[in-house]
Parts: sequence; structure tokens; C-alpha cells
Amino acid sequence: MRMTMKDLLYGALLTAIALLIPLAFQGWLQVAIPPFSATLASHLPSMLAMTISPWVAILVGLGSSFGFFVTLGPIVAMRAMTHVLFGAIGAKLYQKGFKLWHVLLITLPIHALSESVVVMIFGFSLYQALVVIGLGTALHHIADSAITLAVYGSLRKAGVPLGIRSKGPVRLG
Repeated sequence: MRMTMKDLLYGALLTAIALLIPLAFQGWLQVAIPPFSATLASHLPSMLAMTISPWVAILVGLGSSFGFFVTLGPIVAMRAMTHVLFGAIGAKLYQKGFKLWHVLLITLPIHALSESVVVMIFGFSLYQALVVIGLGTALHHIADSAITLAVYGSLRKAGVPLGIRSKGPVRLG
């Protein structure tokens, strides 16, 4: 799979936004319930990248992780590294024809459980990992999914072509 110039451009722009969100909104659009922290709209670039390609989703996830490493340190950066995983999986699903809202719903448990596993590696208790981080991430994923769907809908109405699907829509139900 090759990345086109358009994909690279969108990836660079979304990566810049993924870096900007933790740098610009540090302490402003952040919610902290220790050991959980969340920055509103921080998943937006990764979620939009899923509509372009798996490589773009990976690039944006890495950029997001670096932005959080600079602002909030290694544990939050490793949590943000899960954007690479759920972004790549989501992009593959989107390419197969799943609607974006289905992709966001399917990737929710992957995202929440991945972040839970990451913090357990750093010695957090099972309660902190699964309830505080896992549930917090799930709620954050839902909020950012709503923002992403609104932005995605606006971009589509404006005629911005965000990605190429390899197959037609998948029928669910």
C-alpha cells in the first residue's frame, strides 16, 4: 500500500494538529482525575486519519504520542501511543466499507483496554487501570467521537475528499 501526496499532506496536517492539541491546550481543555487525564478533542486527528489510510493513522498516532510526551510525560505518551493501534485498525475497517460511526464504536474497547494495559505496566492497580483509566478513556473516546463525526460531516459537506474506500459499504444488520 502506497501513500499518495494527498495522503501525506492530510497526514502532515493532522499530525500538526495532534501535536498542537496537547501543546496549546495544556491545562485548558484538560480533565484530570488522577491517575486519569484527558484533553478534549485530542483523538480528533487520529479519528479523522482513519478515514484516509492506515499509514496516515499510524503517523498521526505517533505525532500525538510525541506531543503528550513533551507536555505530560512518558505514561501519558504511552497511553497516546495506543492511537497508533486503534487508528490503524479503524482505518482498515473504514477501507473495508464500514461507516465512520461504526468504526469509532468498534475501536472504543480496543482503545480503552489498550490504555488500561499500558498503565498496568507502570504499576497502576487493577482498579485504577480498568475503572479510572479504562472507563475514563471510553467516555473520552465517546466525546471525541461525537466531535469527530461533526467535523467529518462538515468536511464532507464542504466537498473535502478524505479517503478512498477499497469496497462498498458494509451492511450491518
